[in-house]
Amino acid sequence: QVQLVESGGGLVQAGGSLRLSCAASGRTFGSSAMGWFRQAPGKEREFVAAISRSRAITHYADSVKGRFTIARDNAKNTVYLQMNSLKPEDTAVYYCATGPQYGTSRYQTAYDYWGQGTQVTVSS
Repeated sequence: QVQLVESGGGLVQAGGSLRLSCAASGRTFGSSAMGWFRQAPGKEREFVAAISRSRAITHYADSVKGRFTIARDNAKNTVYLQMNSLKPEDTAVYYCATGPQYGTSRYQTAYDYWGQGTQVTVSS
């Protein structure tokens, strides 16, 4: 069993920044890719970013490329999402999840354990 706990969400003005954290326990953190997804009100959950277990590979959704950065600290069992230049359309509940052993994926079906989510609200 794996437990994932997100933190760092909140209310921020457009153009501002937030850093999300996801702390993992219950399984060797370094054995899986990690991903961030988000779900806005009335919309499907969508891919945001992913990082391979070795940190060598990262992928981003086109909508966040150049503004968001995913990183991980395997010694701390934590994955981060640095979000800069936030826009109102970034408002959503953000989830972290454990992914494949090799490479990364933008598909939710490749992720097995999910956190409860943290709310990010960007005001205009």
